[in-house]
Amino acid sequence: MKIIKTPNAPQAIAPYSQGVEANQMIFLSGQIPLNPQTMELVGNDIEAQTAQVFENIKAVLTAAKLSLGNVVKTTVFLSKKDRLGDF
Repeated sequence: MKIIKTPNAPQAIAPYSQGVEANQMIFLSGQIPLNPQTMELVGNDIEAQTAQVFENIKAVLTAAKLSLGNVVKTTVFLSKKDRLGDF
């Protein structure tokens, strides 16, 4: 098992890694729309936040010498802000 870590994506804010390589597969942790330099949430709308999440995912994949073209499966969880409040 190999841990994947990059300063170009938000640092893990819980006890997990940005990514892990195991058995020739890469597993990325959940991403939220954080700016990796400031660790602040970005954007006030789903479009800006989704763009930031994908930039973070691309940064971790790049650290693993991969791209979005290598992704086989994704899972996306969405919620209404009025139900969950701020992250």
